[in-house]
Amino acid sequence: MNEIINTCAISNNISTLVYYSHLIPVFFILSLSLLVFFKTKNNILSKIFLAFSFVFSAWLIGDLITWISVNYHLIYAVWSFLVYLEIIFFILGIYLIMIFTRGFDISLFKRILLFLSTLIPFLITIIQKSVIGFNQSMCEALNNNFLDQYKLYLEILILLIIFVYLLVPFVKKKALYSKKSSIIVIGSMFLFLSVFGVTEYLSAITGYYEINLYALFIIPVFLVAITYSIFTLDIFNVKVVSTYSLVFGFIILVGSQLFFVSGITDRLLTILTIILSSGLGILLFRNLHKESEQRIYIEKLNVKLEALLAQRESLTHLVTHKVKGSFTRSKYIFAEMLEGTFGKLSKELKDMAEKGLKSDNDGIETVDLVLNAANLQTGTVKYEMKPVSFKEIVSHFVDELKGRAESKGLKFETDIKDGDYNTIGDFFWLSEVVHNLIDNSVKYTKEGSIQVGLEKKDNKILFYVKDSGVGINDEDKKNLFKEGGRGKNSVSVNVDSTGYGLFTVKLIVDAHKGRIWAESEGDNKGTTFFVELNG
Repeated sequence: MNEIINTCAISNNISTLVYYSHLIPVFFILSLSLLVFFKTKNNILSKIFLAFSFVFSAWLIGDLITWISVNYHLIYAVWSFLVYLEIIFFILGIYLIMIFTRGFDISLFKRILLFLSTLIPFLITIIQKSVIGFNQSMCEALNNNFLDQYKLYLEILILLIIFVYLLVPFVKKKALYSKKSSIIVIGSMFLFLSVFGVTEYLSAITGYYEINLYALFIIPVFLVAITYSIFTLDIFNVKVVSTYSLVFGFIILVGSQLFFVSGITDRLLTILTIILSSGLGILLFRNLHKESEQRIYIEKLNVKLEALLAQRESLTHLVTHKVKGSFTRSKYIFAEMLEGTFGKLSKELKDMAEKGLKSDNDGIETVDLVLNAANLQTGTVKYEMKPVSFKEIVSHFVDELKGRAESKGLKFETDIKDGDYNTIGDFFWLSEVVHNLIDNSVKYTKEGSIQVGLEKKDNKILFYVKDSGVGINDEDKKNLFKEGGRGKNSVSVNVDSTGYGLFTVKLIVDAHKGRIWAESEGDNKGTTFFVELNG
């Protein structure tokens, strides 16, 4: 009687390699992804990373079964799902990269495309057509040729897309930190998937499946890169979690060598490495504990600071509204006096009423200025960005304020060059910028001239207001565009100066992606304010 040989049995040497190359990555990637997920449940990137880890781990466990099992039926059953699982984790890999580069989820249309790409392999697998037979003498299933070709071309397409994403940081002018993060994460994913896909293809056409085992050793490179990105670059904002995972994972990887190393020297060296790694881990955890305590303390301070800022904002609005209400009621009393509601006024009373009305109007303007600054600073103002003619805005306020300047005996000049001054911006707030700068020059210039200019240079709109007024010294320049940044010369000319005007202008210009600056040779030597906007 001939002895029946089980062709699924493998040697002990291969068995050790199989266990090491499959189980260690499963433990490591699942531990890392679960810790990240539970730390940042609302992070879409961590959810996709968890899904990718589970599907890849399922593939590893399935592949492990096909290697170590001696049951033909079990191998056949598990083998039938491996191609589908491979396609899924490739799809999740590209999904992970797309979210990582964007910083948020992709569009519904792209998600539907990714889902549709998995339908064909799913249907083929579910109707039990993913494998078409079993070669008992070789202990391997025979794959569906169409499914293999579909997988090949889909994986090539995915790798090409990831490669394009990998090139983007080199093409775009991105910050070094962002570029480093992109290269490491995208590069490691590209390396892992490309090596995995190539070795899968080579093993399929050669029948030498041991290639896959050695290819799986690229997994630690991928995992180290991802862990580094989580820990050093903090792409999930979970430095504490990833540090524990990194240390434990490293110790486990080192310790697992005891299962396949031979010789007393190798085992002693491995044990020594484990002891040293554990000692390093203890020191790291102690430092991490201190850092964690400091972070908690800082977070508490931030909470208190946010509460104080909110309290300050509420107080600002309460006080300014109360003050504005008082000014408004007083203003209407003076207005009615001037209109004759309370009878005819003597010249002295009429002059006093006019001064009172002007004072109330100035007070209301100041309150509005402070309120606008507070709203702009906290981001509660919503800009209506539309095509506007900046030349139209400048011309309007030149006509409006020219008379006031000339009534003070000032020479008012304009130098508005021909050209296209259309830009994208909020008409109301850009008007505030122009009005404030021209009005300031009128206020702070006792004698001499004011010149308003507008020109186009290198697709940039350049607006400037030049005066012969009080000027700005070097000390005042430091606080010129800061909240409450009043210069000593401005206060001497206008005691009601709040320092919020230029602060507001700076906030508006920044919101329009523009620039504002001032040039002055010093006290009483005039000032030129410049505003640059995109044309």
